[in-house]
This record gives sequence, structure tokens and C-alpha cells, in this order.
Amino acid sequence: MATSVRLIRSSTLSDVAEYAYAATAPSDARLIFLAGACPLNDDGSTAAVGDYAGQAAACVETMTRALAEAGATLQDVISTRVLVASAEQRDLVTAWEVVRDAFGDHDVPSTLFGVTVLGYEDQLVEIEAIAAVVDG
Repeated sequence: MATSVRLIRSSTLSDVAEYAYAATAPSDARLIFLAGACPLNDDGSTAAVGDYAGQAAACVETMTRALAEAGATLQDVISTRVLVASAEQRDLVTAWEVVRDAFGDHDVPSTLFGVTVLGYEDQLVEIEAIAAVVDG
């Protein structure tokens, strides 16, 4: 399925970033604003306790399921924010690598945050996203 999201790269900005610097969607796109995807099991318990990569993968799965309910896929995501409860850059990078790999070539504009705490007990990672789809 083709996506309506167009990723924009810049030849005047550093190429070290592992994502596009901007993205657009056509004016007739339906925007989908996802709540923060949390690493929760179906029973509400926190998945992969103590594991940044495991929690990032669980968040991607949650996000994928929420997107499907809205009629979208990861390829329709236009931007993300990845929140990681850590002051250690290596923990942020560990979570980011999972998210980056899940998106593959669809390297949407993203922001990676280190935060002090997240909402659920033992939660280390959360991913916010916006998607855009053209129905019909």
C-alpha cells in the first residue's frame, strides 16, 4: 500500500541524523494522533521490565496495533517522539535503534527525549506518533 506521507531530506543540514528532517501530507489527508504507545501487555502489566530495547519493541507493537485500528500502518506515520526514562545517552540510543529499525526506509522526522519518569510502574519507553492517510 502506498503512503501519502512525503519525507523531506535536506542537503544543507547534517546527514548524521537517522531520520528525515521534515515530512508533509496532502491537504486531503486524514490525520491520526496516537496517544503515547506504552510497553503494556494485554493484561495491563508492564512488558520487558528493566529492558530498554524490549520496551521499545513492545511500544512499536502497541503503536502498530493502534494504527491498524485507525486504518493505518507504520508507513503512514508522519512524525514520532520517543521518550526514554533515563539520563544515560546509551539507554536513549538503545531504545532509538529499535524504533529506527522498525520504521526501516520510512525514516520519519523524530525527536528522542530523556525524561525522569513515565506513567506506568517500571515503564522506561513511550512513543508518540502522528500519521496521515488518504481514504478512498
